Amino acid sequence: MTRNVDVVVAGGGLVGAAFAALMAKKVPTLSVAVIESHPFSGYFEDTEFDPRVVALTEASRRMLAEIGVWQTIAQRRVTPYTHMSVWDSDGTGFIEFDGDDIGEESIGHIVENANIVGALQDKLADYSNIELICPAKVESVTRNGEQLTVTLDSGETLSALLLVAADGARSSVRTLCDFALNEDPYGHSAIVATIECEHPHGATARQWFSSDGPLAFLPINQSPDGNGESEHHISIVWSQRNIKAKELMALDDAEFCTALSRASQFTLGNVKTVSKRFCFPLTQRHASDYVKPNVALLGDAAHTIHPLAGQGVNLGFKDVVALVDELKRATERGLPLGDLCVLNRYQRVRKPDNLATMAAMKGFKELFGSELPILRVLRNEGMSLVNKIDPLKKQLIRQAMGL
Repeated sequence: MTRNVDVVVAGGGLVGAAFAALMAKKVPTLSVAVIESHPFSGYFEDTEFDPRVVALTEASRRMLAEIGVWQTIAQRRVTPYTHMSVWDSDGTGFIEFDGDDIGEESIGHIVENANIVGALQDKLADYSNIELICPAKVESVTRNGEQLTVTLDSGETLSALLLVAADGARSSVRTLCDFALNEDPYGHSAIVATIECEHPHGATARQWFSSDGPLAFLPINQSPDGNGESEHHISIVWSQRNIKAKELMALDDAEFCTALSRASQFTLGNVKTVSKRFCFPLTQRHASDYVKPNVALLGDAAHTIHPLAGQGVNLGFKDVVALVDELKRATERGLPLGDLCVLNRYQRVRKPDNLATMAAMKGFKELFGSELPILRVLRNEGMSLVNKIDPLKKQLIRQAMGL
């Protein structure tokens, strides 16, 4: 038997759960079914650090606050960072940003993925118009007049006006619905882990650029309130050429800590401990179109970028806000949710911003990945110049905050 719902969301992770929760908040008259392949994690256990973290912009934090989960997230474990320092490891270039420069208490917040997902998934259970179906996967999608029939791997079928794909970079819905995808491997892999350093992080996010790839130190506190004793932990994202990344993953923990201490120029002293390390290849992906009749792609299902600026999830959250706004407008005007005119407005809002961010990330990678002497001089002089121009620095801080 086929059941009718207004919207089916494939993927109940960061972006999918945020979309469903914001829909329930802004368009409570619509029924939403969330399909997630993993059991819902629910409450966040903070006994161990999640190596996957998000550098939330202020715009993303405000969205989570509007949904009603930010207070829950903040009570668990969140690290606001008030400063950001960027170096060119191959030269003398240096830029320093401070939230005080634009009258903000913080530039952003470092939050573990599990904290955000747990809070969002707990929130979904509060809404009577949201149905959680997990573990389950979308097996097939067929058109049935003005609606889609979504068949799950359990054999259950749902008839929906709109199917939202928020099932990640390897989206099965994107494939099932024949969206064209452009892929460009970076030739780099990212190593992520949690480390403990000799000196406290001082609520500062740090990033080093080198010809081998960028290294990010993202501060995380041991306790929710944060204090001097808890400020020695860092979440790292270390991007290296694939061969070099493989060599680093083969090192034992002591050897890896030594290599990382050197790469970070001993800025926080010696790296004392490292958690289990994870490594994944980096690929830029971009769907030629984000929408088709009755189908929309969100977040990594539509685009993935280099993690050097930590903008991937924030771009996904901007997609969420844009699509929900368009669906709210369509509902108020009595327009079909899956109408291409409605969905195209979402694409027109988000695609240019995503393309611009992707181009900027690729440009940064090419600029700092080059060993040409002239480019090395230009980037060092450029960074030093930007560091001296307060109005430009203030604008860059606002952009980093998503404002």
